[in-house]
Amino acid sequence: MARQLDFYFDCSSPWTYLAFHAVQPLAAETGTEIAWKPILVGGVFNAVNQTVYDSRARPNPLKQAYMLKDLAAWAQLYGLAIVFPPKVFPVNSVKCMRGAFVALDEGKLVPYATAAFEAYWGDDRDLSKEDVLADIAMRAGIERQRFFAGIETDACKTRLRANTDELIARGGFGSPTMFVGASMFFGNDRLPLVRAALEAA
Repeated sequence: MARQLDFYFDCSSPWTYLAFHAVQPLAAETGTEIAWKPILVGGVFNAVNQTVYDSRARPNPLKQAYMLKDLAAWAQLYGLAIVFPPKVFPVNSVKCMRGAFVALDEGKLVPYATAAFEAYWGDDRDLSKEDVLADIAMRAGIERQRFFAGIETDACKTRLRANTDELIARGGFGSPTMFVGASMFFGNDRLPLVRAALEAA
């Protein structure tokens, strides 16, 4: 029986972009199946982690500078291009994350999420805009009309809420959050611990 890793994610998070990139080879090396779990991280923050909004409103300049340096260092380590969006942050990712379910049902979650991460964290494109979402869907091989019809369905809306509520119920408070069995791991920098847990499973 293959090991399983639950990966809860929202494409609006830079640390999730990093972890999304790095977890895939880790899973391949350990014979692990990834259960992709799109969420709305804003819903998580509203429910259990509202201090995020305080830190955004009154950022510590020393911590902010270090965070940007740290982000750049991780991206360089992974061979990724990443730029903190100068125009749109935070971004409204609701429709983008609903679209992840359209992609998931078509077996195209990875190319879809990759395109979304790159659009926002590489090209500073607004994930709430229809033209940006259309381009992301096209890059993932999803037909435009089917994509936009899909993200307005009650099924996609319900699944996004359900995954978000599920993460909260499991003790999660942000993105990315990963589970190996009942053990929770938060953040890109916890991947070595994820590997150890998978190898011990």
